[in-house]
Amino acid sequence: MDTKTIAVVGLGVMGSGMATSLLDHGYRVLVHNRTAAKAAPLLDRGAELAESVEAAVAGADRVLLSLADEPAVDAVLAAAGPALRAGLVVVDTSTVSAEYSRALTARLATAGVTRIEACVLGNPAQAAAGQLRVLAAGARPAVESAGDVLAAIGREVSYLGPAGNAATTKLVFNLLLGGQVAALAEAVNYGVAAGLDRDRLLAAIGTSGFSSKVLSFRAELMRSRRYEPAAFRSALMAKDLRLGTEAAAEAGVATPVLTAAALAYEAVVAAGSGDADAAVLIDTPAGAGHAAILTSTPGGPA
Repeated sequence: MDTKTIAVVGLGVMGSGMATSLLDHGYRVLVHNRTAAKAAPLLDRGAELAESVEAAVAGADRVLLSLADEPAVDAVLAAAGPALRAGLVVVDTSTVSAEYSRALTARLATAGVTRIEACVLGNPAQAAAGQLRVLAAGARPAVESAGDVLAAIGREVSYLGPAGNAATTKLVFNLLLGGQVAALAEAVNYGVAAGLDRDRLLAAIGTSGFSSKVLSFRAELMRSRRYEPAAFRSALMAKDLRLGTEAAAEAGVATPVLTAAALAYEAVVAAGSGDADAAVLIDTPAGAGHAAILTSTPGGPA
């Protein structure tokens, strides 16, 4: 089989971006997505559509997954059927818990399938340009064997050790992101309620020393109220904050601030804005009852 053939399963904004970069690096790319219409722009660039997960996996010796959550990963692997065979390499960029990642890596290994954690940091534009930061984990020889694929999607690849380490690191980053965006939304809403001009305040924060690249990006989305298409869906933010705060609680670490952010994003999803960018939090009422967060949740103070 042509080692330059890779199947990409999951064509959200990040999966589509990574598939674009792989095409630009000369790979033959087979694509599959539950909603086939999302593949159209990639087909125009030379990708080939696989009608099923099994067909995608059977047609390549390396598979890149970019899926929303653990149930989606389980469903895709189950749908692969006999194509999930010995010698296959799965490069999994999905954000999942470390516990799940370790268990899945071990389970696939019993079937001769090599799974590599390849958690990514960046936005859809960086994904399409091959400029992501890749957090890789798993057996070092396996990670090295997929080095060409990782280099095609990322400008920087960091090897972090055994499976679970990349998943934990990605959750740490996303916890930090969620906390920052939630704080930005609350602070700006206070300023507006006190009579400040929203646009001027967001512009000032975005260019200040109090900001960061991700806060500046979200501040501009908030200023323009441009929440779709989402660079990072609120539903995924809620999921990642839940995974991270649960893992922290299991480790005995209290996360009252991040637990509050997690509940705020759950409210965004409940309000019907789960597909909007995480920046939409600023325009979504937090809902009643959240004032008791710090004392009524496992992540709060004892």
